[in-house]
Amino acid sequence: MRPVAAMAGAGLAATLCLAACVTNRLAPGKTPQAAASVNVQLAIEYMRLDKLAIARDFIERALQQDPDDASVQSTAGIIYERLDDEPKAEHAFAASARIGKKDPNILNSYAGFLCRTHKTAEGEKLFVKVAQNPLYQTPEVALVNAGVCVRSAGDNITAERYFRQALALRQKMPEALLQLGELLFDRDDPQGAVDMVRLSLGANPPSAEILWLGLRAERKRGDETEAAAYAQRLQKEFPASEQTRMMQAGLSR
Repeated sequence: MRPVAAMAGAGLAATLCLAACVTNRLAPGKTPQAAASVNVQLAIEYMRLDKLAIARDFIERALQQDPDDASVQSTAGIIYERLDDEPKAEHAFAASARIGKKDPNILNSYAGFLCRTHKTAEGEKLFVKVAQNPLYQTPEVALVNAGVCVRSAGDNITAERYFRQALALRQKMPEALLQLGELLFDRDDPQGAVDMVRLSLGANPPSAEILWLGLRAERKRGDETEAAAYAQRLQKEFPASEQTRMMQAGLSR
């Protein structure tokens, strides 16, 4: 992530004067809402640079200026979670969901937090609500999220149902194929996992994750020739990936 980081850093330097004017003493004609919007953007940019303490300073200014904006609260939740401050993250995400209860993107973000903090039933319910919202243009994404959520709690049967529902809405969706393939691999169905890998690679750009799954599934099937082909692709196309490092270390899972 990182010529972008350098560019973002230059952009941040250019906006610091504006930020000081807007956040400390509002410039003529500036509203608290406009000031909060600037501070949110600065908080996001600093978060992308992994400068979390500075990001927190900016988002807390935004919270003071416009606490009734759902996106301000949601961004605060993300930053507090990155800082491992779960109580503040919970408070901010809950506030964002309360304020933005008609915004499926806000609810999707809160559902993810619930799942990451082991509130699986609440997170699953909210993801399903998002998927059913006619304003949400990618319900298959919410269904995959629901599947990942319940699978993290050990419910593979329900997870598989969500992944297949997502694929019914968008055939060959890469994330749904990957998640279903991983589930089948863990269920000791390497042929099913290989089928998901081939479907994905036939319709989508490759990823390190799908090639790693293909390697492991073919090896589990006993086809060392195909496994070696995936290993070669992984090394060539994604040399710096975590999956390549695991392969080089002789790990498989």
